[in-house]
Amino acid sequence: MSTQIQYTDEPLGDMKVVTDFLPSPEELALKNQQTKITISLSSESLAYFKEMASKHHTQYQKMIRELLDAYVAQQRNIRKS
Repeated sequence: MSTQIQYTDEPLGDMKVVTDFLPSPEELALKNQQTKITISLSSESLAYFKEMASKHHTQYQKMIRELLDAYVAQQRNIRKS
């Protein structure tokens, strides 16, 4: 069932130009080089990250990586103080 669009010649009203808010391709590129490692985690910790990742529709490895990155950033700020 195809619905035909009916166009009219009515005024559009006040319009304004919206600035480009999308990031550039350079900004979309990964900012940090990543290194693959093997790590042993407790079964409880891994189960938690997998559960939370599933709940938030993301990857558990990404959550762990972001947690570690946040920890490193916090520690660097503490040491600079």
